[in-house]
Amino acid sequence: MSAFEIEGKTVKDLKKEYPLLHELIATKEIFWPNPKYELFQFEIRKTKLNEIDVKEAEERLKRFAPYIAKVFPETSKSNGIIESPIVKIPSMKQHLERVYDLQIPGGFLLKCDSHLPISGSIKARGGIYEVLKHAEKLLLEKKMLTMKDDYSIIDNEEYRNFLSQYSISVGSTGNLGLSIGIMSAKMGFSVTVHMSADAKKWKKDLLRSKGVTVIEYKEDYSQAVEEGRKHANSQPNCYFIDDENSSDLFLGYAVAASRLQNQLMDMNITVDEDHPLFVYLPCGVGGGPGGVAFGLKLTYQDNVHCFFAEPTHSPCMLLGLVTGLHDKVSVQDIGIDNLTAADGLAVGRASGFVGQTIEPFLSGCYTVSDDQMYKLLSAMIDSENIRLEPSALASVYGPIQLLKEKTGQEYIKQHHLVGKMKNATHIMWATGGSMVPKEVMEEYYKKGLEY
Repeated sequence: MSAFEIEGKTVKDLKKEYPLLHELIATKEIFWPNPKYELFQFEIRKTKLNEIDVKEAEERLKRFAPYIAKVFPETSKSNGIIESPIVKIPSMKQHLERVYDLQIPGGFLLKCDSHLPISGSIKARGGIYEVLKHAEKLLLEKKMLTMKDDYSIIDNEEYRNFLSQYSISVGSTGNLGLSIGIMSAKMGFSVTVHMSADAKKWKKDLLRSKGVTVIEYKEDYSQAVEEGRKHANSQPNCYFIDDENSSDLFLGYAVAASRLQNQLMDMNITVDEDHPLFVYLPCGVGGGPGGVAFGLKLTYQDNVHCFFAEPTHSPCMLLGLVTGLHDKVSVQDIGIDNLTAADGLAVGRASGFVGQTIEPFLSGCYTVSDDQMYKLLSAMIDSENIRLEPSALASVYGPIQLLKEKTGQEYIKQHHLVGKMKNATHIMWATGGSMVPKEVMEEYYKKGLEY
């Protein structure tokens, strides 16, 4: 597509202006520190969203907790709060140090959104939150609910019949579709998930078993979202959950930060100027990692360093940030195929809303090959007996890239972190995996052993 122009520039022009694109197009593994990263207190004033918005989302989830506990018994121990454990992974750290011949200072933790109740992925945060917010709005308008009510009253036929007059639509590579499909169907909504070619069969089958309508496309994620948007616009009473532009999804993800803060306090882990926190987040369109990173920056400000992880064949957020074009450019535009085993990250065009919101707060991005993800998947099972889907393992490669790559070492020096690394905490955000069928996980595991 060399003849066509992207915002008035050819691919040749872009490569000349941004030399990093040569490596990106060659699908090499890259570590990119963000040159637009700024001190938190100066930049937060410029954003449309703030801590009040995140607090409001947190309060809404608390209101729905009695309902969640009632209809999803697996959440009863946490009183209807959908949250994941965080665990130490010292054996995995030792494995990485040995395999990559590195000394990695600091502690290693895995944030197991892979084991979030209801839908087993990070998407349970934003996806379920937006469904709940929409349901609350409808019920409050109809005066079937007040904010002072015990929301467990929603679990009856009257409420389900009322909500069945309304429908919800979403485009997804898989995990967001699971979260929205399962929650919407449980509440009584009619729900349609538009799924891209790379979505796994078992995810489609699971959704259909819950009464969700699944429409499949031969094209990638962007096409599924576009078709979902068209479908919603053509239907009366249909609400489209827009993974590319939704501030509600973003805020649902952001709530994770205050909960993580409590978990770290319970583990006696300090985060301050002398004890930096590094967080590695797998990134597809950007909503999940963007929301979490935003919440973390609100909580820890300049003491947290957030990095997005993307497949070498689907580096859409990195491409948008490097060029400043955000959603105006796709990986296909510059000749990358967007084909990856990390189905949750198989996105060709990043969210412009997320990219522009998170740009001043994001420490950087890195890319990881499918081979590395499979190798890390097998190693995580062997070392820690934790089963994750390939996408989630993109996070585990973060500390390697930070310490191995020259650009990562420069980031550490530039931010005066050299003498503080021994006190650092590294959190790998495991985005999905607990719902992968046993036989599929076994295939993943065997594949990882081949490398």
